[in-house]
Amino acid sequence: MTTSNTEQNTNSNKCMIIGDDVKSEYRAEIPNVVDTIVESCSRKACFEHVDAAIIPSRDAVIEIIDITRRILYPGYFENQVIDRANLSYQLGGEVNDLFEKLSKQITNSIMHDCQRYGEKCSQCHSRGKKEALDFLKKIPELREVLASDILAAYEGDPAAKCYDEIIFSYPGVLAVTIYRIAHELYKQNITILPRIMTEYAHSIVGIDIHPGAEIGEHFFIDHGTGVVIGETCQIGDSVRIYQGVTLGAMSFPKDETGNMVRGHKRHPTIKDDVIIYAGATILGGDTVIGERSVIGGNVWLTKSVPPDNTVIIEEPKLIYKKHRK
Repeated sequence: MTTSNTEQNTNSNKCMIIGDDVKSEYRAEIPNVVDTIVESCSRKACFEHVDAAIIPSRDAVIEIIDITRRILYPGYFENQVIDRANLSYQLGGEVNDLFEKLSKQITNSIMHDCQRYGEKCSQCHSRGKKEALDFLKKIPELREVLASDILAAYEGDPAAKCYDEIIFSYPGVLAVTIYRIAHELYKQNITILPRIMTEYAHSIVGIDIHPGAEIGEHFFIDHGTGVVIGETCQIGDSVRIYQGVTLGAMSFPKDETGNMVRGHKRHPTIKDDVIIYAGATILGGDTVIGERSVIGGNVWLTKSVPPDNTVIIEEPKLIYKKHRK
């Protein structure tokens, strides 16, 4: 026996009416829920960003990174062919675009700090444009340093077939490129933006370099996943490190009120021509790895190493067991 179309339509209408009534019943509670959420914003235990200047946009910062990479490596990341005849036109457009976007985000960063922390705001827009222009002036020097990093990758990795392969595909080169961009802004005392940049690199390639770290030329991170380089780390020229290396802090001293002391050196110093193999952990602000030293895989160090030394762990005892058939 089948149900007539009239009966089906009647039942459907009844369901719709009942459904609307149920929805209205629950929706009636939403204003109370909203009031509870709003009230929670005034609690000290919760975080909010109300009555503060707009925070710099993470999406805009990622776009800034992409534009800067196209300027640093002309012809590598565009969707069109670039030749010498149109290089000036192409770069001119990119540089102007970068200036506008970067100055806006720097301005947002400055205004945010002024309002958030009660600082006296002075010509924020003018300062934003000046800082952006100062960064643009550093690009030729940045390109030379990054060229030395790419050369270090080619010299340090026998699997590398050409420079193009390194620029296009090596995660270590991407992380170092973003770090060097962020580090220049960090040196200009721009807040928030540099950390957004390096944490973006961290999220996509698994290499965590704080923008405050000081890293010399001809630097290469091979493979890279799991590398951590702390804020006060100092790394010389021609240093090579492998995956899983940690250059970290050994402890976090506190002041008399129990608050963590910030700004002091707490990460190691790595001198020129040092090689650090996979899984090594080097900790402490007083720890110095001397020139041309080699730190073996999985070594744990909290003390300094003189120049021209190799540090390895004892060979582990291996047990071989015959598979039973």
